[in-house]
Amino acid sequence: MSERKEKLTMERIMEAMEENTFGLSNTGFCIACGSEQEGCEPDACKYKCESCGEYKVYGAEELLIMYA
Repeated sequence: MSERKEKLTMERIMEAMEENTFGLSNTGFCIACGSEQEGCEPDACKYKCESCGEYKVYGAEELLIMYA
């Protein structure tokens, strides 16, 4: 079981969405360890996490839908 590196908050998700909107990045988050991962489409689901190896990386917009 991996340790959470940084708490995944709605504020982090919203900041990533704003950056994605302006074309600055395509950020996703691992719901297992909280890591940010670049190169994720907004609707990314179950991508492999580069930090912990779990298939739990989701795009920021997808997370917003999941937790809204």
